[in-house]
Amino acid sequence: MAERSWSQKIGSLVIAAVLVIGAFFIGSSLGDFSLFGGEEFTDVGPAVVDSVKALAELTTVEMVEYTTVEKGNDSGWLNWATGDRIFLFAVAEIGAGIDLDLVYTDSFSVDGDTGRVTVELPPASIQYVAVDNEQTKVFDRDTGLFTDGNPQLESDARAVAEGVLVQAALDRGILGEAEANARETLTRFLEGLGYTDVVFVETPQADS
Repeated sequence: MAERSWSQKIGSLVIAAVLVIGAFFIGSSLGDFSLFGGEEFTDVGPAVVDSVKALAELTTVEMVEYTTVEKGNDSGWLNWATGDRIFLFAVAEIGAGIDLDLVYTDSFSVDGDTGRVTVELPPASIQYVAVDNEQTKVFDRDTGLFTDGNPQLESDARAVAEGVLVQAALDRGILGEAEANARETLTRFLEGLGYTDVVFVETPQADS
């Protein structure tokens, strides 16, 4: 009885081994079967790309800048008669980031053997400039005796202020900070999906 029991066990193990080996080779021939592991990374699908696009707000860097602008019409010794001058204190919030709407499925390249994903990212850019109307004030406005002043002068001064504030943010490195922030956020996101190594490259510039 003991010999028969051992024979039955050995026979069962042999049959099981044959089935496992057979399943392995059949699965290998199909090309999408893994016996001991999960499905290999082959691409980054549209659902992942849509989720990446949704991270846009998380990758935005904001800076608050302020400046003063003096603008007007200098009439020289006739300023008392026809001069027009404004002194503006301007405050604005500048936002910079990477336009993730420019990230597509083919922006990702995945190495199925190593799990490395290479991401082509567009360059960071200024996304918006929002002048704080509560903080922005006209401190002084002088007009000559014989003029009502240029009604467009304040708008022109605001436009000048926006340009100055944007340049100040650029000088402080807002674009580099936005790019680093985007890379960090996307790295955490992709690593959470199982990609073990995330590499970023710049999106190739189109030939002009």
